[in-house]
Amino acid sequence: MRLRYACTCSSCGSALSAGTTADYDRVSKTVACVTCPASVPPDQTQMVVPHAVVDQTTETVTTDAVRPGPEVDKVPVLGVVDGQGGASAAAEYKRRHDARQERVLAKHPRMGRFLLAVFDDPQSTRAWSVGAEGERMLGGMLASMAGDSLRVLHDRLIPRTRANIDHLVVCPNGVFVVDAKRYRNARPALRVEGGLLRPRTESLTVGGRDRTTLAAGMQKQVALVRAALAERPEVPVRGVLCFVDADWPLLGGAFTVNDVAVMWPKKLKAVLTEPGPLDEAQIADLQWQLHEAFPRQKQTPLGE
Repeated sequence: MRLRYACTCSSCGSALSAGTTADYDRVSKTVACVTCPASVPPDQTQMVVPHAVVDQTTETVTTDAVRPGPEVDKVPVLGVVDGQGGASAAAEYKRRHDARQERVLAKHPRMGRFLLAVFDDPQSTRAWSVGAEGERMLGGMLASMAGDSLRVLHDRLIPRTRANIDHLVVCPNGVFVVDAKRYRNARPALRVEGGLLRPRTESLTVGGRDRTTLAAGMQKQVALVRAALAERPEVPVRGVLCFVDADWPLLGGAFTVNDVAVMWPKKLKAVLTEPGPLDEAQIADLQWQLHEAFPRQKQTPLGE
């Protein structure tokens, strides 16, 4: 495998830099030079993965690894949280808001400021601000849960498109593709039609309106993530629509529509903390794979 971090050969003790091809033993979690004789028994030296903390505002990376030395500071690392939730949606809102202001002021030099003060942005523009706030709220919860056994990637670019994935979470029980939705005081519900005499169909409604397209969009995102992890078919990949500020019933409420889970933030938190087969090393490796497949969006959040 190609090393993502600088470490030490468990057989000969040689320093191995990031990007070097080496043998990795998943059982003992050690690495060795590909040129080391197979007969040499490994010692107790294990690969040391530098712990990193990412300041989400300045995107500054710091490391506190003890081994192999100062060269570790030159190795690009990911923190347990990478990116900032809602940054792309906030930037799109600001772009639309500023463009509207410029149009109004250019068309109405004298009355433009008055019109802008009296009339709000159109709903299609405000929706980006509402969505950004929902992503930030959910992103804050996920960041508070993050650690070596639960890693989060926010606001990931889908290559060759302008679309993004809100949140990717890697935890012991798999990879979760999470889309934050903010429909205030509206209740998500499952509608099932057909069955005995005609095919069964499932649809998602929010506040009584059909929103099945949200589930269809999540299915596409899940398919892209599964394709990115094609070499790891044993890793479960699940899609979640997480509704923030929705009107949920006191009992029950969570459901699945067309293989997409629909729930609220606290329910999602409980699901993500369930035990699973993935260890910390596997979780860190999966986070790197996803980071390479879906890089961080380069956007400036609203208010900066």
